[in-house]
Amino acid sequence: MSQIAAPAGPGYEPPSTADFNLPPVFGDSLYTTKPVLLVLLSIVVISIFFIIASRKAAVVPSKLQFSGEMVYGFVRNNIGQEIIGHEFMRFVPFLFTLFTFVLVNNIFGIVPLLQFPAMSHVAFPYVLALFTFVIFHWVGIKKQGLGKYLKGIAFMPDVPKAVYILLTPIEIATFFLVRPLTLSLRLFANMFAGHLLLLVFITGGDYMIHDTNLFMKILAPFSFAMGIGMTFFELMVQCLQAYIITLLTALFIAGALADEH
Repeated sequence: MSQIAAPAGPGYEPPSTADFNLPPVFGDSLYTTKPVLLVLLSIVVISIFFIIASRKAAVVPSKLQFSGEMVYGFVRNNIGQEIIGHEFMRFVPFLFTLFTFVLVNNIFGIVPLLQFPAMSHVAFPYVLALFTFVIFHWVGIKKQGLGKYLKGIAFMPDVPKAVYILLTPIEIATFFLVRPLTLSLRLFANMFAGHLLLLVFITGGDYMIHDTNLFMKILAPFSFAMGIGMTFFELMVQCLQAYIITLLTALFIAGALADEH
């Protein structure tokens, strides 16, 4: 292998985690980096869309009103009502906000000129998971009382006492560590990996098309085609991840409302 001559030029440098550490857009503050600005932009976009969609509500909805009602109805009926049950309405605002916020920030990853999913920075999923963590524990404590709630987590009913030696630490870790971590890391990992794949195919195609080797030039269109195909696949993953984090949040809340965990 060492006898093979290296190609001329610097060679292809694949994308890495460094491509996610973006410098400030202006100034030198961490609050002016692209991910932060995209999160702020998503809030503006979501607010403007739903304000306009609901401003002139009619019995026969316009296309914009229908779109807004369809998204709201999906979260309200298919997630809130089906998962949480009769107490679902007081949690719909949070679930709806969570779903739309994650969805828009995910889709930013394939929008031309923006092309960066803010959720690929793990800090944002951590904060969202923290909100969910606080809400479902608060709901459980308010409904059952602190002592009964913690007892229900640590000591599952109808379990032999000897099993508690193993089961109790697992349950405590699950409710207070594993749940928030898996909720956030699932979203982060999918957005990070998806964006990295897109970078590989697009930058790889760009490198090959400028290479002096004819074979590489022939392969370049296939790399770009894979990049385009992966973009549509990534759109599906982005929507799915917004649904999953909202669904799991609803499941956690429903579990906290139940008399037994």
